[in-house]
Amino acid sequence: MKINHQLRPEHLTKKISRLWEVSAPKILSIDKDERPGAPSSVYTIDGRYTARGWTEWTQGFVYGSMLLQFDATGDESFLQLGRVRTRERMAAHITHMGVHDHGFNNVSTYGGLWRMIREGRIAPEDKSELAFLELALKGSGAVQAARWTPTNDGGGFIYSFNGPHSLFADTIRSLRALALAHRLGHSLCGERDVQISLLGRLVDHAAATAKWSVYYGEGRDHYDVRGRVAHESIFNKNNGDYRCPNSQQGYSPFTTWTRGLAWIILGMAEELEFLDTVSDEELNRHGGRAHVEQFMLKAATATCDFYIDFMPLDGIPYWDTGAPLLYKLGEDYLQRPAQIHNDFEPVDSSAAAIAAQGLLRMGHYLEKKGGTLSGERYFHAGLTILDTLFDEPYLSTSDRHQGLILHSIYHQPNGWDKIPAGAKVPLGESSMWGDYHAREAAVYVQRLIDKKLPYYTFFGPA
Repeated sequence: MKINHQLRPEHLTKKISRLWEVSAPKILSIDKDERPGAPSSVYTIDGRYTARGWTEWTQGFVYGSMLLQFDATGDESFLQLGRVRTRERMAAHITHMGVHDHGFNNVSTYGGLWRMIREGRIAPEDKSELAFLELALKGSGAVQAARWTPTNDGGGFIYSFNGPHSLFADTIRSLRALALAHRLGHSLCGERDVQISLLGRLVDHAAATAKWSVYYGEGRDHYDVRGRVAHESIFNKNNGDYRCPNSQQGYSPFTTWTRGLAWIILGMAEELEFLDTVSDEELNRHGGRAHVEQFMLKAATATCDFYIDFMPLDGIPYWDTGAPLLYKLGEDYLQRPAQIHNDFEPVDSSAAAIAAQGLLRMGHYLEKKGGTLSGERYFHAGLTILDTLFDEPYLSTSDRHQGLILHSIYHQPNGWDKIPAGAKVPLGESSMWGDYHAREAAVYVQRLIDKKLPYYTFFGPA
């Protein structure tokens, strides 16, 4: 991609303001259509949000978007709506044992409210609200950490909904649930009352992801490209041996599904920011700061570099960097902006929205640390992506379309995404995770511009 090094956060002010203007009626329209107890909104078909039976991993984005709308604009009606919907409809997600998505659902809702109270952004609704939110976050982090597969190196990972053999790249962002529960002094109570450290499981899962989900072009990866990501890693659950890479939503185990890549970019950056607020004494129980930061920085910088090097000119990716028909776009397809209207492979704007925030955070983190690694390239790459994403043809300004960011896809191998008449690939639709992460990235940049509010993190003020 071509990075615009002249961009500054304030250059996006008008685009961000417009984003929030078109966002508000879309949130209200989705809420009006929603029915309590019905499956949650996942992606749009013909511009209307619809469910897709698989797992309930997007409901937190629906209500979390309400909280972000308030956070950005100060419109109290969205705060109240987000509070009510979280209290009324999110309880089942706290004790959901069957998914790896607690960071998506619960940190976006209970965590969003808790964060804003701690920032002084809002006041508790009553004396019990903060305790209620903290209890929810403690429970969520412990339940998520209980979904555990040990590995033969003494570590382990939170396994995906596919079962105990399956490590997903996505889950790195659900570590936020463990981080918050640990920050609140909670642990997982195991057999015979053994206290299992949630920080320990966070570190172990991040280590497994860095070791097996990310390729480095060295050692076992000598044949491969640095920074490439496998969506799924398969283990022998009987003895914890790693067996092979796999992919559920990408083209193959040996190509990079770009949304999986984006999850690791953002997840690693956020956890590095969080660990910067954890004491050396705590980290010494889990390998020590130098060890943990080393493997996380290695994974974070490799994936950030791969994203920048293997994306089209504007930073908006196709759904998989090895998608089988990309060659038909021409040898120079990476030297042009992503082609939304093509006959061969779809773009995925949701991956761009996720990756942009991760690149910004990684750049900010490195500049703050002031070491030998510069974050300037990553930070301006994130701004460059958002400069494209927050405008047409990606920003959806039509009141008839409930989506905020267009040209997102869900599951290309399963063929779930709408292909409009006259087209040969999916386009023109939105996803709940893409819209949420675009809003979250907008809040992040907005706070960099307006320094009256704290730097935006999921864990609030350190």
